[in-house]
Amino acid sequence: MPLVILVYLMNYIDRNNYAAAKLQGLTEDLHLDGQQYQTGLSILFVAYILMQVPSNLLLNYMGRPSLYLGFFVAAWGLVSACTSQVTSYGGMVACRFILGLVEAPFFAGVLFYLSKWYTRSELAFRMSIFYSGSLISGAFGNLIAAGILNGLAGKRGMGAWQWLYIIEGSITCFIGVVICFILPDFPDTWGLLSPEMRAVATRRLAIEAAEADVDEEGSAGMSQLKGLKMAMTDPKTYVFAFAYMCIAGGGSFQYFFPTLAETLGYNKTISLLLVAPPYVFMVFYSVFHSWLSDKLGVRFWFFLYPVPITIVGFIIFMTTDSFGPRYFSLFLMNFTFAQNGTLYSWIANALPRPPAKRAAAYAFINSIGNSATIWTPYTYFDSQGSHYPVALGICIALQVLGGLSGVFMYFNLRMLNKRQERLENESGEVQLTEKELRRLQVTADYEGIDIAAARRLQKGFRYML
Repeated sequence: MPLVILVYLMNYIDRNNYAAAKLQGLTEDLHLDGQQYQTGLSILFVAYILMQVPSNLLLNYMGRPSLYLGFFVAAWGLVSACTSQVTSYGGMVACRFILGLVEAPFFAGVLFYLSKWYTRSELAFRMSIFYSGSLISGAFGNLIAAGILNGLAGKRGMGAWQWLYIIEGSITCFIGVVICFILPDFPDTWGLLSPEMRAVATRRLAIEAAEADVDEEGSAGMSQLKGLKMAMTDPKTYVFAFAYMCIAGGGSFQYFFPTLAETLGYNKTISLLLVAPPYVFMVFYSVFHSWLSDKLGVRFWFFLYPVPITIVGFIIFMTTDSFGPRYFSLFLMNFTFAQNGTLYSWIANALPRPPAKRAAAYAFINSIGNSATIWTPYTYFDSQGSHYPVALGICIALQVLGGLSGVFMYFNLRMLNKRQERLENESGEVQLTEKELRRLQVTADYEGIDIAAARRLQKGFRYML
């Protein structure tokens, strides 16, 4: 957990330093107009989306997240550092596109990675701790930017934004190399686990999901394609993808957070410092939020209640001018980030097995979710003044749609649980399909039991609501 949090912190710092660099002279030095800046912001997510699904399937196939993720962490650090030397709009767009390609394996990869280690009653808390890396970066990254703006602007003939890319990219490169050597792999591929501990790690997940957390026997490549097909034919994948797209779009203000803070009337350094408290508050709150979700075994209500809170925040920012209410609204807007840890763990609970299906589902959902970030930057028009009514109005609409998606998923999973209950209560044996028998055989072989015992394992499984 400490390793993935650290890398996610650097991931968001490297991705979001583009917003901080805007206040440090990037647009002036590269002669970017508003539309060109927004294109540079959104182009990263085009590449990011293209790489999601193939990358996660490759990670599941390789089984060595230490080497796979470590390589790409070092690669994006190098790309970020090299961005400091661009001199034109075209160069910036190219660097941002490449950065999207090499960043893509990390986030969905770590969500899948954590789901290979933790049970559903542990996931929301762990995923919230992981996601806190992005919130810390929202505060920490802008504090670094403020320090660089004051201390390094003009040193060795380079602007503050160039030093920002060099320093943060170099740190990320170093961390990527460290990850290659010390990040644990999956429970069934990590060489430092004893056979007994490996059995415990895999057995925990098998008991909870009523089947072994392994792919079917046969060609490794075919099992990944089969997992992709299973994910793409499960309606829950699309509902979660739409819900994530809505809350990602509703949280798109984070890429303009320094700009929103600047509308409060202070200079650029103070504006960067004002960004930190709302993120620091949400780090602690989101961890508590997800811990309570795990403790109570509830996902839906913890996904839903932040929606009205964020809407109130958007409305306050759009309709007031005084510093106090507008700054308070930034704290309320950040409640959208409390939804993320809940959603990530809910996906693992609703799409549990096999691993190839879960890997493909996480990647697809994350790619669709981030597609909102391609077009939402274009809603922040300079002509909107300091209230951004169009952009924040769209954020409100997306939050409402995301909440409705959660409501649909709640009733869908409740229906599936009732169906499972009916099957268990019927007298006599229910005839199993060939596909169900094949999955039971995998569990039976892995656990060293017969088909009948594997079937008894399935009794009692329910989706978490």
